[in-house]
Amino acid sequence: MKKIKYLIFALIVSTGLFFLFGPEVLPENLQFRETLNLGAESDVIIIFNSGGWGNTPLEEAMDFTPIVEEIEQILNNWGYDSIVVPYKRTKDNLFGKISGAKDSLDSFKFSSKVLAEEMEFLTKNFPNKKIIIAGLSNGGSLVRETMKKVSEEASIYAIEVGTPFWAETFESENVLKLNNNGKDSLATGEIKHLVSSLIKAPFKWIFSKFDGQNLCFSQAIQVKGHEYFWSSPEVGSKIVAFLEDKFR
Repeated sequence: MKKIKYLIFALIVSTGLFFLFGPEVLPENLQFRETLNLGAESDVIIIFNSGGWGNTPLEEAMDFTPIVEEIEQILNNWGYDSIVVPYKRTKDNLFGKISGAKDSLDSFKFSSKVLAEEMEFLTKNFPNKKIIIAGLSNGGSLVRETMKKVSEEASIYAIEVGTPFWAETFESENVLKLNNNGKDSLATGEIKHLVSSLIKAPFKWIFSKFDGQNLCFSQAIQVKGHEYFWSSPEVGSKIVAFLEDKFR
């Protein structure tokens, strides 16, 4: 029994030390770079960043992929050849998630620097290409921090969806911010609703195991107003107006 206690204590201490002093751990993003090479022939590259840990595959991110696909379709209708490139910001293991949490608490200073360098490479080597960085929730925070570092690049645009209220503010004509017209509790910082969602989340997570939904814990945290649908006037029409202003 004592050995188990010592092992648990050692694990907690080592995890805490790694969180404080460990190196930043980012995914290799090989798919990102390979797809960028394919995007060399496209007019527009859409950089996709999901919510949560930022490592949900494009085909599984049902909360954001439909919106990104609509953006791609509209651009194609206007004569732009576009491609969607997923960007992962968290490695899918324990240390990767610890590093991801650390980066999140630091307003994505590290991962945004890496992504900004990728954007600068693109604009330098493909000056006629346009880039859209799109992010949901935590992905929106990464987008915002990245745009601070590339704000002088006129060919880079951003669409932030449901960015949490604690993200540092940044204003730019090249950035569209969506918060469901103030209905998103996470984006506006309505503490009462956020606390209520956190209290209910463990129960929703447990019950989902029995009713076949099998939600992950982040999906069980259902924050009021934090769902975005293209058909909503607070989403689709605003994105179209933004794209018309920048691309037509």
